[in-house]
Amino acid sequence: MTNLFDNLPFKPANILLPQNCDLSLWSVVACDQYTSRPEYWQRVEERVGRAPSALRLILPESCLEGPNVETDIMEINNTMSRYLREGRFQEYPDSLIYVERTLDNGKVRRGLIGMVDLEAYDYEPGSTASIRATEGTVLSRIPPRVAVRKNAPIEMPHIMLLMDDPNRIIIEPLAARTGEMELLYDFDLMERGGHIKGWRLSEELKAWVLQALSTRQAQVEEDLDGLLFAVGDGNHSLATAKACYERRKGLTNPDQWPGLPSRYALCELVNLHDDSLEFEPIHRVVFGVKPEELLDALMTYYPSAVQGRGEGHTLPFVVNRWSRGEITVEKPTAQLAVGTLQNFLDDYIAAHPKARVDYIHGADEAQALAGEREDAVAFLLPPMGKEELFPTVIHDGVLPRKTFSMGEAHDKRFYLEARKIRK
Repeated sequence: MTNLFDNLPFKPANILLPQNCDLSLWSVVACDQYTSRPEYWQRVEERVGRAPSALRLILPESCLEGPNVETDIMEINNTMSRYLREGRFQEYPDSLIYVERTLDNGKVRRGLIGMVDLEAYDYEPGSTASIRATEGTVLSRIPPRVAVRKNAPIEMPHIMLLMDDPNRIIIEPLAARTGEMELLYDFDLMERGGHIKGWRLSEELKAWVLQALSTRQAQVEEDLDGLLFAVGDGNHSLATAKACYERRKGLTNPDQWPGLPSRYALCELVNLHDDSLEFEPIHRVVFGVKPEELLDALMTYYPSAVQGRGEGHTLPFVVNRWSRGEITVEKPTAQLAVGTLQNFLDDYIAAHPKARVDYIHGADEAQALAGEREDAVAFLLPPMGKEELFPTVIHDGVLPRKTFSMGEAHDKRFYLEARKIRK
């Protein structure tokens, strides 16, 4: 069946699922969440205990700068190998999995799990590849992720790709045909993660998806500059997979490249028009600063900036729970308010090594972090309409990094499925 997908960048995969364990303890949220909340990961650690878990196969980003990070990475890779030896996984060859994720708010997000061809993906701004990044890729964030992946025998990505399918011809019709599929999992996720169910598609339904995707691919060649998929979540994880694949290519004869497991990356495909999909702004909290000095620097950086709300890009800020304000940059050169703020923060952080910025999902969380410390300022950003995504990527290349988030932190993909990436 897989050869039927040869002309598409999205394909069935040999998918690994854990067996003979408590899936509610196995499945944990994406590693790039709760980076300023180590107590979250401590709660997860205590809940999982000694049970088999994806927690043992990932490195939370809050630990990337820890003193034992190299040892932690070796332990992760060793645990992956041990789980494989112990038969912890069951493999489902040449599979697509239809997923229904009931979020904490009760809405259902529908997706399709398979793998993407990294030859069809490019994160460089202005790319014409069929799979493109939606935000600027920070190259400095790739090496630590490569360190985790380069010797890993399996991948457990949290990548979510978006497709612009306004007529809902690909994923949504599968909801009415789950009776023709094999139910693979059905359980509650921890920490407000909601509930998840997954079904393996039959051969007939795989052929149907192939036809629907082929139809949409032909349409986007005319309507969307060939942009079939845009990265919604996990941009740096997909860029890391690309970097590891390019490294492997350099060590392999070109005639063997098509058969490299590292050429592909496991992901979930979601329709941009899914009713559950809500774009939330990603706020900025700057730590290690004197708030008044930071705000004065922002006013100086933009001579057109004024206190309060005006015409232009308004940037609300919170210094603590009770001290709030707004700065408006009039006649901005950036297209979005997040771009105006990010340009300033990039230069400010570069000039002030003790300062750091964290990217926070949820206004309440950002305000809480600013309220807990005297050396922090939270900037609260407006949401971006999801209908702006594909046109902006096509015309502007990429958005400023961390422009939007698809839901709150607990709505992110949880690790569950895996795939072998080494022979």
